[in-house]
Amino acid sequence: MRLLLLACLRAQTGNATTAARIRNHLHAAGHICVLKDAFMYESPAEIAHLTSSDKFDAALAIHLYKGGRLLQGSRIPFGIIFGGTDVNEDIKCKEKRQVMGAVLERARFAVAFTVEMKELAAAEWPDARKKIYVQSQGIKTTPSETFDWYTFLQNAAIPAGSGPVHLFLLVCGLRRVKDPLYLVEAFSEWHRKDPSVHLGIIGPAAMDLEVPVLARNIPGNAAIIKHRETGLLFSTPQEFVVLSKSLMNDPVLEKEIVTRAKEYVEQHHSWEGERKTYQSLVQRLQ
Repeated sequence: MRLLLLACLRAQTGNATTAARIRNHLHAAGHICVLKDAFMYESPAEIAHLTSSDKFDAALAIHLYKGGRLLQGSRIPFGIIFGGTDVNEDIKCKEKRQVMGAVLERARFAVAFTVEMKELAAAEWPDARKKIYVQSQGIKTTPSETFDWYTFLQNAAIPAGSGPVHLFLLVCGLRRVKDPLYLVEAFSEWHRKDPSVHLGIIGPAAMDLEVPVLARNIPGNAAIIKHRETGLLFSTPQEFVVLSKSLMNDPVLEKEIVTRAKEYVEQHHSWEGERKTYQSLVQRLQ
């Protein structure tokens, strides 16, 4: 099949990496999957013209509202992949909620990344429950993706050999709403008191790299991280500092968190499992 995949493709965001990964899965099954940035289109009429002129057989969209709204009235079958914004933010807006409901009604299937995401959607649109499948995002790390700590320390001008260094890496390259500077003020104050702690802002990474994860306690993070088991969740910058200190002073806790997080990723975020799911679901679009 020739498939159109609509997503918000801003560089280094979760949408862009997820879309690229799904395209890879579908290409491996022999389909042609063309990525298009949803931000480049304003109306369903534009997408209807695109699917007709470029002879697409079916379509997928990431985000029920941002991408799915463009498939309203589509003449080709389509499936939808929920984004966290759909069920945590856009659902609060009456106009967006109506659009999302109409899109979900037409969709052949929908994919939620977590059980919690599915339940939130099913509570709002109970008739769609049976068409919503849960598939966690797949993670596949390779040696080339491991972090070069020595080069990072050199580039950041962090002196080596001057005692223990505690480096906290903030995964960034995200939308403004993700607030990459949320911790800076509190961390700067901590650094002034303890120069051994450093905050690095980097690109994408995963719990699969065997480093303990501290994440802000918001629905999307809390759905995949269990506090003090597979990571640590904080609600304020000050709580981040407190939890970080406890982690630094408790190597047993650090080891337990890393071990359980690695096991969680292997069990629930299988790259191979994700590939099989999407290759199977697109058959519903034929």
